[in-house]
Amino acid sequence: MKLDLAYGKERVTTDLDWGQCLGVLDIADVPELPDVRAAVEDVLHNPIGMDRSIFDIVRPGETVAIIVSDSFRATRSAQFLPPLIKGLNEAGIKDKDICFLSATGTHRAPTPEEYAVILGPDLYARFKDRAYINDAHKAGEHAFMGTTSRGTPVYFDKRVCDADRVIATGSVVLHYFGGFGGGRKSILPGIATVETISHNHSMNLDPNEDRLNPNVAIGKTTGNPVAEDMLEGSKFLHVDFLLNTVLNRHGRISGIFAGDLEAAHEKACAFARELFAVHIDTRADLVIASTGAIKNFVQTHKALFNAYQAVKPGGRIIMLCQCPEGLGGEQFVKWLRLGSREAIIAGLRKQAEINGQTALSTRQKAPITLFVTALSDADVALLGGRKAANLDDALAIAQAELEADGIANPTYYVMPSAPYTVPFATDPAAVTIQG
Repeated sequence: MKLDLAYGKERVTTDLDWGQCLGVLDIADVPELPDVRAAVEDVLHNPIGMDRSIFDIVRPGETVAIIVSDSFRATRSAQFLPPLIKGLNEAGIKDKDICFLSATGTHRAPTPEEYAVILGPDLYARFKDRAYINDAHKAGEHAFMGTTSRGTPVYFDKRVCDADRVIATGSVVLHYFGGFGGGRKSILPGIATVETISHNHSMNLDPNEDRLNPNVAIGKTTGNPVAEDMLEGSKFLHVDFLLNTVLNRHGRISGIFAGDLEAAHEKACAFARELFAVHIDTRADLVIASTGAIKNFVQTHKALFNAYQAVKPGGRIIMLCQCPEGLGGEQFVKWLRLGSREAIIAGLRKQAEINGQTALSTRQKAPITLFVTALSDADVALLGGRKAANLDDALAIAQAELEADGIANPTYYVMPSAPYTVPFATDPAAVTIQG
């Protein structure tokens, strides 16, 4: 089989002349919407779960806060924001009464150049003085909204809370503990404080055992305490309108959904599941996965998580992940330095934090993973994995180790879009786990 996989902005190719390929696992190949502008106009005027469009809700003189994603989440917002702003202007909302807030959660802030990509150059030029960034570490910039039934104290960015109208935007993919991205996640964790995010994310852990909570799973919102708490907390904010895209394998808009916070998101999630979920009959001995142009390891973890769903216990993963921005921040490194899963769990019991949960998950999966990456040897060792010089080297190591385990003709899957492709196994021995 000829392998041709993305490595950053480059391509890596090689011939694989051993093993048994069980298939190429990739998100469905659906086309871009034929007329994105027309589709945006349609959903803006015919919202899901609402009897009025956002343009019929706003009143001249009101202030409008528009929540946008950060630089780590592709949404194609530069395509859907212009019709939204045009409609708001026509409804009597002036530019001076509109602001944007980047929903970073605990991610780093977008640079001015990245913010210009998020809004599009023309809108950024118009609104750069009102294009703000949520800083989860600055509690003084947030307002207390209430406490959820699960005890999460909810603090949201004041610039959104003080607005007369709130519009949340984003993109929907399957998420390894939030169930799905977009929707509620734009609010919590998107515009929340560290304290709010920490308490919500603490529900990742089983309340009684030192393990991850089995009810917190990818593609699951009902019965998932993290997702349900996110939604409950988000409802403390008066979200007037939701606008979410679903992107295809080429990063183009294949679906767009707008309207009520819950109803529109549910429709988007159903479409995203059809697009990103792949069903497999069994796991393989080896999974060869590419992360494409993902910037750092924290984001690469999504690909590692997905690849792990398709590999047998004791198998191997080969992960092509350039990671030009390194591991993803000192906070993540701090958790990795705790070393064992037991130590990380103990730390998370004291204070839950997304970087700690990512470190915990990584520490489980990295020992069976060979990384083809620009990360240093020391960084890969900190993850708990091993570094291979290139794809051919990784394949040779995996073949030798599987053969040493008595697997002479190993099975394998190829995952060209591993950050977005989520395997769901149908046999009882290979159920999809959070892990």
